[in-house]
Amino acid sequence: MITINIDPMIFSFGHLMVRWYGLIVMAAIAAGVWVASREAKRKGLAEDYLGDAILWVLLAGILGARLFHVIDHWPDEFAGNPLRALYIWEGGLAIWGAVIGGLLALTIYAWQRGLRLAVLVDTIVPGLVLGQAIGRLACIITGDAIGKPTAGPIGFRYLNPAAMVPQLGVYYVPTPVFEIIMNLAIFTVLWRLRTRRLPDGALFFVYLILYSAGRFVVTFWSAYQTVALGLNQAQLISIAGFALGVPMLAYLLTQRRPRQDVLAGH
Repeated sequence: MITINIDPMIFSFGHLMVRWYGLIVMAAIAAGVWVASREAKRKGLAEDYLGDAILWVLLAGILGARLFHVIDHWPDEFAGNPLRALYIWEGGLAIWGAVIGGLLALTIYAWQRGLRLAVLVDTIVPGLVLGQAIGRLACIITGDAIGKPTAGPIGFRYLNPAAMVPQLGVYYVPTPVFEIIMNLAIFTVLWRLRTRRLPDGALFFVYLILYSAGRFVVTFWSAYQTVALGLNQAQLISIAGFALGVPMLAYLLTQRRPRQDVLAGH
């Protein structure tokens, strides 16, 4: 059982507030971009393709992550003060929202530029899951996305008044730690598979299957609102992701391997 008494704010200077959440999210994005850039060079993709694509993915991912979080926590956090939905620096990003928002943006980008979506998603996905692992460190410090109250054997309790937990001094299941371990394991699998002669898009569906299965299990210990069938938002999306990923991966693996050209028409 571990006690955390860290101020989520590192320092403030006038109206400028530097928080651990924002700093760690920036580090997560930087790590993800670096890995994606490395993969793009290995695949021989033009830098301008990846640079523009990443910008689209980041903006749409952040918007989607915040939107999904606000929807999931509207009754208890935002109904009384809707403007708080704009206070993204305080924390509160739903990972599935980031994945879905980023994927939609990447799909539109690929369509507009005449690029192959499957090549782009395979290039980005190892960096994505590594960024997810790093980003969960922010949740550990702030108490965001922490699990249900627990009597042990593993639990975090928070003492700082600015922590984002329902009640100070109570031990909670450290679900962000579980997700860090899960995401690093998925990253390891993807990193080893990335050099195999897999069909374009297969690496993304491996990620989708593994992440969906892991997230479904981990969120049984979460404190998220139940949406339907006794399941929360993250679990319902995980079911959909798994149901999509398994047949799509099976289909790709039975097809003749396509060429790795990034241009859709080549």
